[in-house]
Amino acid sequence: MPNSTGTTSCTISSHQCRCFELLSPEDQKFLEDNSVRVRYKKKEIICKQGSFVSHIMHIEKGLAKVFIDNGKNMLVLKIIPSGNLLGLTSISEEFNTYQYSAMAYLDTEIRQIDIAVFRILVGRNPAFAREVIDILSSNNVQITGRFFCLTHKQSFGRMADILLCLSDRIFKTAEFELPLSRQDLAELSGMSSETVIRTLKKFDEDGLIRMEGKNFSVLDYERLRRISETG
Repeated sequence: MPNSTGTTSCTISSHQCRCFELLSPEDQKFLEDNSVRVRYKKKEIICKQGSFVSHIMHIEKGLAKVFIDNGKNMLVLKIIPSGNLLGLTSISEEFNTYQYSAMAYLDTEIRQIDIAVFRILVGRNPAFAREVIDILSSNNVQITGRFFCLTHKQSFGRMADILLCLSDRIFKTAEFELPLSRQDLAELSGMSSETVIRTLKKFDEDGLIRMEGKNFSVLDYERLRRISETG
């Protein structure tokens, strides 16, 4: 399958956390002794913007969306699949509240790690700290690209981005059952539900994808990639 998501505007986080692999057996035990695993049901809030951060969260299984909300408007920043971390912006004690909210898109299992313990490991393990910095840098690049997509691309470019991201980074196949509603896709793309439906129908008619209810097939990666690039 072509690597169609080489751009930085992809909605879905791609940086898989390798930091735990860099810990010694003693530090891994230290981490495990100060962690708990929590299950969240679909649509359940995982963390709330503005609340105090007590844990760094590692998504063990499932799918979550990260968003900011001012009470009137909501902006989805990205989707986080398993193998990613939430709460890293609070590694610095200067930022001790969540800068965003997160919600489970699917039933999701999360390992909550005491933030004080996580900071200790960052301080005493340079390789672990470098990996955390790499993740933060990757997140920053992705969010920057995401804003470019939302402010400069038209509806076709935005939808092409999302479909390619879902296919390449979540399902890793051209055929998948989409767990997201049309309203979810509207939130991700910054469009109305009506525009999402019209855009998907046009892609279907043009032979770019095939839709059968929640079942999607990406038929023409190259054309979708060009639409994503040109916006």
